[in-house]
Amino acid sequence: MSDEARPSRTAVVIPAAGRGVRLGPGAPKALRALNGTPMLIHAVRAMAASRAVSLVVVVAPSDGAAEVKNLLDAHALPERTDYLVVPGGDTRQESVHLGLQALPEGITTVLVHDAARPLVPVDTVDAVIEAVLGGAVAVVPALPVADTVKEVEPAEKPGDPEQVVATPVRARLRAVQTPQGFDRDTLVDAHATIALSGEGATDDAGMVERLGAPVVVVPGHEEAFKVTRPLDLVLAEAVLARRRANDGF
Repeated sequence: MSDEARPSRTAVVIPAAGRGVRLGPGAPKALRALNGTPMLIHAVRAMAASRAVSLVVVVAPSDGAAEVKNLLDAHALPERTDYLVVPGGDTRQESVHLGLQALPEGITTVLVHDAARPLVPVDTVDAVIEAVLGGAVAVVPALPVADTVKEVEPAEKPGDPEQVVATPVRARLRAVQTPQGFDRDTLVDAHATIALSGEGATDDAGMVERLGAPVVVVPGHEEAFKVTRPLDLVLAEAVLARRRANDGF
């Protein structure tokens, strides 16, 4: 079958092997409860809500793959989507790399999504997929930056005053969210080219940029925020409460 005739299939890789230290001690961040359901389950459901997504690969802590598999099995998920759990690595980049290796033949578009962004609307997911299918090799959802941003010279000791070195033009700045979408071959190439070292990459689109490939931005959504600190949990609960009131779930 020619490339033109081959149907496009989309998979999502969700790296969920991190500990989430900024939320404090306890369960890994992705397994923290949000409205009584682990954030990871909310994130998986958000990705599977898109009819274009045929597979969700969850990259679990290396010693917790069985626990995460049991978690997925215990919650109602869309039946049209397949789910796979694989053990992750020491860094986010390594975990995404392991998730990519688990993808079957026939997947042409890959999304990478933060488990800590559990409330991304399906319209945002679909917009990213549509941009990749439209020919973009790398797509990121993003929002304009509301605050003025300062570039500083970092202080040697935490809490010390820091010297401002530049004020970027706010109109040119965007706060990047996920899911980030990619042509599969481009993302695999980026992971094969960029060394798996140190803390790894926090942004897969940044790896594609380092290849010299173009990355484009589509509108993000305010509800696709990252749950990182305890206050974010309060906000996420409020969003879910509003959805229940408006949509009846």
